[in-house]
Amino acid sequence: MEAMAVVLTGPEDLALSRLVLDAAGPGDVVVDIEWSGISTGTERLLYTGTMPHFPGMGYPLVPGYESVGRIAAASAGFEGQVGDRVFVPGARCFGDVRGLFGGAASRVVVPAGRVTRIDEQLGEHGVLLALAATARHALALPGVALPDLIIGHGVLGRMLARLAVLSGARPVVWERNSARVEGAEGYDVVDPAMDDRRDYRAIYDVSGDAGLLDTLIGRLAPGGEVVLAGFYSDRLSFAFPPAFMREARIRIAAQWAPADLAAVAALAGSGELSLDGLITHRNAAANAAQAYRTAFDEAVCLKMILDWRACP
Repeated sequence: MEAMAVVLTGPEDLALSRLVLDAAGPGDVVVDIEWSGISTGTERLLYTGTMPHFPGMGYPLVPGYESVGRIAAASAGFEGQVGDRVFVPGARCFGDVRGLFGGAASRVVVPAGRVTRIDEQLGEHGVLLALAATARHALALPGVALPDLIIGHGVLGRMLARLAVLSGARPVVWERNSARVEGAEGYDVVDPAMDDRRDYRAIYDVSGDAGLLDTLIGRLAPGGEVVLAGFYSDRLSFAFPPAFMREARIRIAAQWAPADLAAVAALAGSGELSLDGLITHRNAAANAAQAYRTAFDEAVCLKMILDWRACP
């Protein structure tokens, strides 16, 4: 069995290649991928070669952890059916080519427990569930304060804001790039230079900017919390006295868990969580190299997806 896949052979060296897939074993499913998303966070780091040490890191690799497709074959005991539409968070089925994260391919072989059936009507919007689950994970710990300030109005920042609004909050979102100001639904987007508040109880940062901590701590109310919900390639540090004076807390939100994905899939399937307006660019998988450059270089591109349906 073979598949076409995006392969990074080194920093900024990306091509579409035909790979031989590992044979499906007991408990595996074969998924024909329809769409995959390009992450402008972790995948950018893989593309530029700036990803810090990470389990499984190394080239060549197949990136991608935001894929949607249909079950093409399943082993005995699979609880779904052939033809079900599923979300796939990546795969490791490419032989000597690493699957990090392995979702950007026309076909994958994965353990059945790795896929999540999603509402048929979600279609291409299903690729957004990974970011929705990441946002939900940051909010889901018992007793955490909902964000009243979010840093960054990309897709993850918008997901955080939409979920916060669903929970009754009305956060402020900081965004410097004028191309990303529009699209707020139930919250306000402001340039940080126009905001002089210093009483935020919970600041959620999804910018990935390791140099912001001092600024964010300076905007906290006493006893407030900064939640690091992005991915940071540089070492983080902060000045101790301001944090000491505020008795500030810093929390790191890890990647999503299966319960987060199930929760946001249900919210999106019911229509309660809107995924509209987040996919701004689409490209055929055959044009993957150009699609990745657009995703990383153009600020107006919130989410680029690759369409694998016509891929041989």
